[in-house]
Amino acid sequence: MFGWEFPPHNSGGLGTACFGLTRALAREDVEVLFVLPKRVAVTAEYARLLFADEGTIRIQEVASSLTPYVTASRYSEEFGRIGDSLYGPTLFDEVRRYALRAREIAAREQFDIIHAHDWLSFLAGLAAKEVSGKPLVLHMHATEFDRTGGQGVNSDVYAIEQRAMQAADKIIAVSNYTKQKIVEQYGIHPEKVSVVHNGIDVEDYTHQIERLETLRANGNKVVLFTGRLTVQKGPEYFIRAAKRVLYFCPNTLFVIAGSGDMEYRLMQEAASLGISDRVLFVGFVRGAELDALYRTADLFVMPSVSEPFGITPLESVINGTPVLLSKQSGVAEVLTHALKADFWDTDELANKMVSVLEHDALQSTLSSYGSAEVHGLTWKRAAEKCVSIYHDLLFAPALVS
Repeated sequence: MFGWEFPPHNSGGLGTACFGLTRALAREDVEVLFVLPKRVAVTAEYARLLFADEGTIRIQEVASSLTPYVTASRYSEEFGRIGDSLYGPTLFDEVRRYALRAREIAAREQFDIIHAHDWLSFLAGLAAKEVSGKPLVLHMHATEFDRTGGQGVNSDVYAIEQRAMQAADKIIAVSNYTKQKIVEQYGIHPEKVSVVHNGIDVEDYTHQIERLETLRANGNKVVLFTGRLTVQKGPEYFIRAAKRVLYFCPNTLFVIAGSGDMEYRLMQEAASLGISDRVLFVGFVRGAELDALYRTADLFVMPSVSEPFGITPLESVINGTPVLLSKQSGVAEVLTHALKADFWDTDELANKMVSVLEHDALQSTLSSYGSAEVHGLTWKRAAEKCVSIYHDLLFAPALVS
């Protein structure tokens, strides 16, 4: 399995998904060799500690400067700043070097299936397939059209995605929303694409986390946004809707947890709207601190412009907080006890925020029914679907070339 981040060294939902799926696969008696593209403090001993009850997951690291969600221009800036990349001066040099190392690993390891997560790992997956002849499964957590929020695409990234999808034996999409993009934007036959929704494991959220009562001082209500501060995630629509909410619920605090290239611009927007005293930027948050934010909030909002899935709403609901989702998200397909609106409709976003803030019964109903629903959205179910795909590739003739 090829990826580029693995908890605790992850900066987004992809690492969470890789962890959840890999652990669940191990519990289905699948032995996973997870190849990471960079040196981080994840060792085989650490992996065995995380998955001590299975003991079937090994971690292999490949030296690289790849970082999650990095763009080509941002990578070049970082390379120029640190001047210490182990590989090349551009992001695509890194991707190609990773593929070369993947070829070496594939030539010496024993395995049955190649499973690659997102475009930075796709050339590595192709290289492993070429040297081994083993079936290749691509896991599409996001397309280039999602990452750019529909504002143009990087033609080089698109070319890698399309080439890999054409050569793969099977493609896993994290939602029907994503499958439709793959079929329409990349010209892939629908039968080649299987939908495997992401999940969540209740066992990871059984610890007791206290609410951050200081945020609720003076009768404050709390509305939470968490995610990368990028065009894709729609944080500007969150702030614009917040302005309208404050007309009706002036004691509302809007918490933005995350970091990204839009952070300064969002601060400026909050100031220009005259609500900077009601918008709190807390930076990137993970683990128990994030759980505490979920449990403190009256409502979690995900106004993504294009969200292939979206694990954060599941995390919010499992912590007891109802959610308002963008209709342009995959998670909206499986989470029915949630409020939904188009990302661009800030009036409707605001209306639904106000409804939850002003009606305790609505908040309680969404929370209780949503919690019951999310208990069935497990990584075990996702892993079982992946195992079925592996089985078909190994023991049945391919239906689509």
